Amino acid sequence: MLEKATRVTRQITYARYADDIVVLVKPGHWVDKVHKRLLEELDKIQVSVNEEKSKIVNLEKSGSFTFLGFEYRRIKGKNGKYRPDRKPSKKAKEALLDKLRALFKRYRSQPVQWVVTYANPILRGWLNYFRTGNSTRTFAYVRMWLDKKLRRHMRKSRQKRGFGWKKWSRRELVRITGIYDDYRIRYYRPKATPVR
Repeated sequence: MLEKATRVTRQITYARYADDIVVLVKPGHWVDKVHKRLLEELDKIQVSVNEEKSKIVNLEKSGSFTFLGFEYRRIKGKNGKYRPDRKPSKKAKEALLDKLRALFKRYRSQPVQWVVTYANPILRGWLNYFRTGNSTRTFAYVRMWLDKKLRRHMRKSRQKRGFGWKKWSRRELVRITGIYDDYRIRYYRPKATPVR
């Protein structure tokens, strides 16, 4: 139904993964029509909609939505034109920090390399997943948060206070601990669609 609506109206596009779906509709009377039709089609195949997770948002009025861990919104670029903004959701960021926090707590009396051994696969997977889009600020926050945690862990193991800002530079900290440190963002240019 959505494939047909996309072809016929050219006012709709959608993305689906397993039982999650996002339908993007151009502003206007199409929103109510699409919503009603979608509910009818889902009812036919006896699929119920989770009302708590489902919502209609207006991106032109600062609305946002999350899909597969990313938060999407519409922002004004430096050139004055509006563009999509995609970054890790607050929930996704907090889930990562909770996992790392648990590791630091579990291995608080062990050498920092123990924490790093278990943290690296988690960190690498999370960063690689969210490496596209507008994740720069979130990545900077995660990097600084982890930097402080590692420093505090190392200082406590030496029975000292503080973070050791003067003792270790960022580069030295990475070298000593072996913590995964690739926070680069990947930018993809959309492929040109041939005109028919």
